[in-house]
Amino acid sequence: MSVAGPEDRPFTAKEAKALCREAERLLADARALYDEHTLVHQSVKQALGAFRSRLARAELDAIPVTRLNDVTGGRLRIGALERAGYTTVLQVLESSPYYLQLVPGIGAQTVSRLHAAARQIARAVEESVGVRLDTEDRGPGATDLVIALHRLVDVGPDLPVAVDTARELSKRIRPLLTAAHPARGRLRMMFAGSGRRRRAREALAELSGLLDRARETRLLIVQVTTDLLRPPVSEFEAWTDFEFRASDYYSLLAELAGEPGSAIEGLLPDDLVAKVGAQELDETHLRVSLRGYQAFGARFALTQRRVILGDEMGLGKSIEAIAALAHLKTEGNDHFMVVCPTSVLINWVREIHARSTLDAYPLHGSTRLAAEEEWVRRGGVAVVTLDSLHRLKLPPHVRIGMLVVDEAHYVKNPRANRSRAVARWCGSVERVLFMTGTPMENRAEEFRVLVSYLQPDLAARLRRSDDVIIGAEAFRKAVAPVYLRRNQEDVLTELPGLVQAEDWVEFSGADLSAYRQAVAEGNFMAMRRAAYAVPDTSAKLKRLLELIDKAEAAGLKVVVFSYFRDVLASVRTTLDGRAHGPISGDVSPARRQQVVDEFSRAKGHAVLLSQVQAGGVGLNLQAASVVIMCEPQVKPSIEAQVVARAHRMGQVRRVQVHRLLAADTIDQRMLDILRSKTKIFDAYARRSDLAESTAEATDVSERELARQIVEEEQRRLALGAFTPGSVTP
Repeated sequence: MSVAGPEDRPFTAKEAKALCREAERLLADARALYDEHTLVHQSVKQALGAFRSRLARAELDAIPVTRLNDVTGGRLRIGALERAGYTTVLQVLESSPYYLQLVPGIGAQTVSRLHAAARQIARAVEESVGVRLDTEDRGPGATDLVIALHRLVDVGPDLPVAVDTARELSKRIRPLLTAAHPARGRLRMMFAGSGRRRRAREALAELSGLLDRARETRLLIVQVTTDLLRPPVSEFEAWTDFEFRASDYYSLLAELAGEPGSAIEGLLPDDLVAKVGAQELDETHLRVSLRGYQAFGARFALTQRRVILGDEMGLGKSIEAIAALAHLKTEGNDHFMVVCPTSVLINWVREIHARSTLDAYPLHGSTRLAAEEEWVRRGGVAVVTLDSLHRLKLPPHVRIGMLVVDEAHYVKNPRANRSRAVARWCGSVERVLFMTGTPMENRAEEFRVLVSYLQPDLAARLRRSDDVIIGAEAFRKAVAPVYLRRNQEDVLTELPGLVQAEDWVEFSGADLSAYRQAVAEGNFMAMRRAAYAVPDTSAKLKRLLELIDKAEAAGLKVVVFSYFRDVLASVRTTLDGRAHGPISGDVSPARRQQVVDEFSRAKGHAVLLSQVQAGGVGLNLQAASVVIMCEPQVKPSIEAQVVARAHRMGQVRRVQVHRLLAADTIDQRMLDILRSKTKIFDAYARRSDLAESTAEATDVSERELARQIVEEEQRRLALGAFTPGSVTP
C-alpha cells in the first residue's frame, strides 16, 4: 500500500519509515545542540555569578559601616560597632549574631536589623557591580569565567544562528512526526480515520521538504555541537584568546549580565525610547553579536530614518551602521553606500566582510570602475571616499537603501565641495545615517549644519531667534529626534581605566633658543615643535625615552602621536629605528592597516609612530596601552580621537595617556584656550539631553587662536610688538 501526498506524490510505508527516521535523527541533532548549549550557558552563568560575588565582596569591604544607618534611617547604634572594631559592611555581614551581641549595647533585635540592612546593601551591590576582566589580575574567579566564556566565544558567530535554527527545528519536527506516525505501517494507516490519514500524508510531504532544505543546516548544527563538546582550554590559552578577542567576550558578558537601560537609550525622551524599542531588528545577515546599546543604536537609525549617531569614539558605531544595513537587506533592499575619508576605506571594507554577509566594494583606486560595475550589477555596499563622491553617477534603476556618512564632521562646512556632494546625495536618499564622535568641534553652528542635511526644518528652528541663542539644554532637547549619543563610561562598564598625565619639562638651553626665535618670527608652527629642534638636548625627547623604557620593562605597547612629520622623524632616530611607522598622510590606507597589523601582532613591547591626522581616524589600536602626545593639539576633538584609538571596546589593559608639555611656553597657552572649547562640546553635544551650561556657543577659530597665542608670547618674552598678519601658519 502506498501513501499519496497532497500532490499525489506516493510514499510507501518503507519510505515513510525512512523519512521519519531521518527526521528523528535531525531532531536528535537539534536537541543535542540545544541541550549542550544550555549546559555550557549555565556553566558560564555560574562562573559569572561566582565572580560577581567576589567583586561584590570587595566593594562591601570598602563601604563604611556607617552606611547601615542610611538604610535604617539612623536607628542603629553604629558607634558601638565602630568602637568594637567593625569598620565595613562586609565585616557586619560575615559576623555571626553571637559575636555581634558581645558588643556592648547591641541586643538580638539590633543584630537582626544590622544583618537585614547589610544584606540589603549586599543585594544592591551585586546587582550593580560592573564586571571587568583584568589581564593583570588573573584571580581564580576571573580565570574560571574566562575559561567558561571561551567555550562559547570560540564557536564563533555561527553559534546563535545554529541554536536558533535547532530551536525552530525542534518546534516544527516534533508535531510533524506525531502526525505522520500512522503512515509508518500499512495496518496503522488502514485503520486510521480519513482525517488522520490526510494529516499523515501532509506531514510526510512537509517533512520531506523540510529535510531537503535542511542539508546544510544539519552540517552546521553537528559542527557547532562538536565545538561545544570540546573540553575546556587551559588557563593560558583562555587568557591569550581573551587578549585577542576581548570585544567578543564582553559582548557575550553584556548579553548575560545585562546593560543599564538609561545608558543604552542615551537619555532620549520616553516616547521616543518606546518607539525605538518597538522597532524590529533582523540579524539574519550579521556575523556578530550586538551589545544592547549597539542594537538600540541600529534601531534608532531605522526608526528615525535620517539621524546622527554621535556615540563616543571606541563604542563601535560602524557595527551599529552595519546592523542597520543588514536589517534593510532582509526587507529587500540591495544597494547601500558608505561615504568616508580615504584613510578608513579599507577598514570599512574589512568590517563589512567580517561583521555581515553583505558584499563590500571599494570604489577607489585603479579598480574603481570595475568595482562600481560589479556593485551596480550584484548589489551590496559601495564604499566611497568623501572626495570622490561627486564623481559617482548611478543608473536610474539603482535605489540606495541607506546612505552612511562616516566622520560626518568633515562636511560641517556647507561651502566645501565634499559637503555639497553629501548634501546632494542626502536629498535623493530616504534613509541617511551620519556617524561622528565629534559632531561639534568649535561652535554649535557646526552641529546645526549637520542637522540641516538631514532635517532642514529642524535645523531652521535651531537658528538664532531674536538674536538670542536657544541655550544648551533646549538645544539638546530639540535635537533628540535626530541625535543619539552614548559615552564610554555609560555603557562600557568593563572598559579598563584611563589614566591621563601631564608630563611637564623645563626647556634645555637649545630648546629655549629655538623657541625664542620662533616667537620672534611669529611662526606658530615652529613654536609648537621648538622642543624637538635640537634632538640631542631635547627635554621632551628625554622624557619620551623614559616613558618608553618603562613601557618596555612592563612589556606594554606604545603609540606616539605628533602633528609634525619632522618630530616623528626625530623620535624614530632617537629610538635607533626600533619603531613601526610612521603612519602619515602620504601612506596609503592599505599600508597604514598593514603597519598597524604588524604592530599589533608583535610579541610584547613595541612602538608605533603616527601623525594625529592619519592615525586618529579609522585605525583600531587596542594593542597599545600607552599613548604619548608629543605636543598639544589645536582641537580637543583631535586628542580625543587619538586616545580613543586605544581606549575603546576590546581594550584589556588600563590605558595611560601622557602629554609632553614644556613649562611657560605655547603649551600652557594652548591648554588654557582648548579647555574652553571642551566645555562648549560638553554643553551642546556630549550628552543627548539635560546638562547645565552657559548659552554662549561661539569660539575662536584656529587662525585666531594662533594669533592670540603668538601675541601673548611676544609680549611675555618682550620680543617685539605684534602686528596683524605677522603670524606664520
